[in-house]
Amino acid sequence: MQTIGLIGGMSWESSAAYYVALNQGVEKSLGGFHSAKTVLASVDFAEVTALGDAEDWDGVATILRGAAESVERAGADFLMLCTTTFHRVADQVQDAVSIPLLHLGDVVAESCKEQGVESVALLGTRFAMSRTFFTDRIASHGLEVLVPDAGHHDELNRIIYDELVHGKVLDDSRRSVVGVISELWDAGAGGVILGCSELELLIRQADSEIPVFGCTSLHVAAALDRALA
Repeated sequence: MQTIGLIGGMSWESSAAYYVALNQGVEKSLGGFHSAKTVLASVDFAEVTALGDAEDWDGVATILRGAAESVERAGADFLMLCTTTFHRVADQVQDAVSIPLLHLGDVVAESCKEQGVESVALLGTRFAMSRTFFTDRIASHGLEVLVPDAGHHDELNRIIYDELVHGKVLDDSRRSVVGVISELWDAGAGGVILGCSELELLIRQADSEIPVFGCTSLHVAAALDRALA
């Protein structure tokens, strides 16, 4: 079994979901007392968020590069960023280490293609939806990527940062997000990417008429395939 390197803390709710899912996956695959071999470097969410808000992405990269280097030194065989938004600096993080980075955008795109989805919508933080670093990565796999109308960005961002990162899962917010998904379906989306780990706390496949691609679930599945190969 390979050792999985995790850079977490963005938010800790997201990191906890990764850790639980990885260990459950290993236990299901191998049985008995088996658990995932992991190395986790957890950063201060407030610090990297403040730098991102200030558009200091070199500062964010410095922190995450340092975390990646510590994970590599601790024996990780490959690396995961337990976040979507901070994939903004994924290339800089990869450049800091010799172990491969399992890029979330590649994982999600391949899953969409496997299900025959050609046009997919991305829900996430305001930053992830309004910039192209993540949508371009997905589009590079030959997919069309839609995002919600800009009028929905603030509300989605509020739900993520004011509620979900603190573990608050509210029915009113679920109805709001389901309404956005319905608009995207009408606009031609054949599937929807939950492009923020915490959104999987709120939205399930049963809430949507189109396929739902949960970033955390897919990232974990790809990591397990690699670690257990």
